[in-house]
Amino acid sequence: MNDSQLMAAARAVRDRAYVPYSNFKVGAAIRTESGAVYSGCNVENVAYPEGTCAEAGAIAAMAAAGEYRIAEVAVIADSPAPVPPCGGCRQKLKEFAAGDVRVTMATTAGETLTMTVAELLPGAFTAAHMEAE
Repeated sequence: MNDSQLMAAARAVRDRAYVPYSNFKVGAAIRTESGAVYSGCNVENVAYPEGTCAEAGAIAAMAAAGEYRIAEVAVIADSPAPVPPCGGCRQKLKEFAAGDVRVTMATTAGETLTMTVAELLPGAFTAAHMEAE
């Protein structure tokens, strides 16, 4: 799967987002090291902040399928500039992705910005921080 196909998967799932409060649809697609693609969309809830981000939905689908290593990420939203994952999703992505994994963020108009997981979350908290000396 190439970059444009991964973004197309994110775009397709974005259309299914449940956003009756913000009307801000986001779609995400993850390609794993095996080549499989998992997607997710944001799902809002009237009891803020109980909604689910698109990236978190894609990660949940990936884990539900028994996969745990992200190779690439695509995120798309209808915004003036590419929208980066929120802080919580950056940490979630880091849990399953090496620092050099690319995250391509796009607008529905076609503008893109690509960063690595390490660029999005410098100084990430990892399991190594919990190891006893």
